[in-house]
Amino acid sequence: QLETLEQEEQECLELTPHPTEKRTHIVSHEHGMTVTRTLQEGGAEPRCHSFSYGRARLRARLLEGANLLLLRVLARRHTMPPGLVFPAINSEGDLCTFSY
Repeated sequence: QLETLEQEEQECLELTPHPTEKRTHIVSHEHGMTVTRTLQEGGAEPRCHSFSYGRARLRARLLEGANLLLLRVLARRHTMPPGLVFPAINSEGDLCTFSY
């Protein structure tokens, strides 16, 4: 019965002369989830893109942070059921599946 209410992810690449920063913010709300992605390359203005998923499309999906937590629990228990697959949302906010 666990549910992700909010997730924040940030990636920074310090590449000269064009450092890049990518942020992904996912927040749960009454009707589903909203994903906001921001990309800033070098000194350019940040580009922002938001989109939402309804509750029906998100049913039983794992976010990337929940996926990492699940992997740690399975590793701690020293068990991995064969063919374990979960519907998920990746760090880009795309619907996908995670296979273990």
